[in-house]
Amino acid sequence: MWERLSDSRVWLSAATLVATVATAGSLWFSLGLGLTPCDLCWYQRILMYPLVVVLGVATVEGRAAVSRTALPFVGLGLILSAYHSYLQATTAECTLGGPCAAVQWQSPVIGLTIPNLSLVAFGLLAVLLVGMWVRVGR
Repeated sequence: MWERLSDSRVWLSAATLVATVATAGSLWFSLGLGLTPCDLCWYQRILMYPLVVVLGVATVEGRAAVSRTALPFVGLGLILSAYHSYLQATTAECTLGGPCAAVQWQSPVIGLTIPNLSLVAFGLLAVLLVGMWVRVGR
């Protein structure tokens, strides 16, 4: 039993770290760099920010079953960030309003934009939560 609890805490700690870094990064882009989030960015934030608390509490309590709560948020975030990344790659018009296709920032090293980073974060969360669910079996 202790081994399963310890194993789930490792997965949950990693997921909490990813959600925390993503949240801090989004706040840095808006508060630190002064970038105004578009509509799709706001929706992605709405899905990411609660995961810091949900996954953090689950880590402390060792509740692997939290994946049932977190995966719908992660799945919607994956869809939105993939759509947002697609809009920027194709410079198509955003159907939700706002300048969602505009690239406000791009990594000088690896070339990722803000929606690409969001896609990576939601993807990592999906891998960690599904991996934990499969490994721990809850």
